[in-house]
Amino acid sequence: MKVSFYCQHVLGIGHFHRSLAICRALAERHQTTLILGGPPVAVDEGKMKTLLLPGLEMDPEFQNLVPCDPVLTLAEVKTRRREMLFAHLREERPDIFVTELYPFGRKAFRFELEPLFAAMQDGSLPKSLCCCSVRDILVEKVEGREKFEQRAVETLNRYFGGVLVHADADVITLGDTFSRLNAISIPIHYTGFVTRGDTEAGDYRIREERGLTSTDKLIVASIGGGNVGSELLVAVVAAFDALPAEPPCQLQLFCGPYCDESSYRQLKEAAQNSNSLHVDRFTDHFPAWLAAADLSISMAGYNTCMNLLQAGIPALVYPYKQNREQRLRAERIGTKAPITVLTEDDLNPQLLAGLISRQLARPRAKPEVKLNGAAETVRQLEAWYGEKERQ
Repeated sequence: MKVSFYCQHVLGIGHFHRSLAICRALAERHQTTLILGGPPVAVDEGKMKTLLLPGLEMDPEFQNLVPCDPVLTLAEVKTRRREMLFAHLREERPDIFVTELYPFGRKAFRFELEPLFAAMQDGSLPKSLCCCSVRDILVEKVEGREKFEQRAVETLNRYFGGVLVHADADVITLGDTFSRLNAISIPIHYTGFVTRGDTEAGDYRIREERGLTSTDKLIVASIGGGNVGSELLVAVVAAFDALPAEPPCQLQLFCGPYCDESSYRQLKEAAQNSNSLHVDRFTDHFPAWLAAADLSISMAGYNTCMNLLQAGIPALVYPYKQNREQRLRAERIGTKAPITVLTEDDLNPQLLAGLISRQLARPRAKPEVKLNGAAETVRQLEAWYGEKERQ
């Protein structure tokens, strides 16, 4: 079975990392190509291949797509991307073509996807079984929701063979943020949440390197890609200074590859004269840090929340306030795990210090939540493809 997986990360890297985990699982058993076309990201390809389209990203106002390469015009990039996508489908002839989020999102990429689907349907491109890979929660539409949902339903029913929802239906369903679910005529399958397959139990090594005893506390604070949330890290540093002297604590910050340089420098300067505060841009071993830590403080994006659930670590999460996606997720999983949701008012140093102390006293707790989403995605795609072949 040959699979091409289309993922466009125009803002942040959460969608990319979830798609990467799925593609790695697919590549263990099938020829898999991950199709990317956003800002540069490091990809350890392993057994899969990648197709890198000319990059597009959101402009500073988060309104329009712009080329990652400023030398190119938007029209040039769009034309080249379409050409490369069509060439890939002609040459590779994938059995399955998966779109990350589209048509539940990524409307800006209709310019290349709609012609591709139409060409598959009329036979000018080899036909693939088209499937949608979508996370648990959609970003709400303030305006035009009815039109958006109608377009999504029509596109799914016309071109797609199935929808893979990367969630545990006992925690949250796609219907919580998409009201026309019953109008979708193709199969919808809940895979469970997607987590990294490895737990990277590096807790002893990390704690030993930092000179931590069994009673010392380690706090890890992070903001994912770093596009937003630097105010959380600033607040955590101030609250850290207000913590009681006992038990001894260390704080590790991960600012994210896209954190603005001024915020990063400010945090690095705060760590210069401290033996207990450490600041880095990013780590490729975040699950190992969660295994080592006693408390996580973070945003509430999909991948971060899944890491928290997998580790069973007590956590404070600060949802992105521009939409309800992160807050809804945090509140739902907070009923299953030792997770407390922060508000903007909680960023006051004294209040936050109190919350940190209370969470540090909580034990780890593995929740009863389905976290095998990558493996289940592989199994379900195999099942759908098998049904198609038997028809």
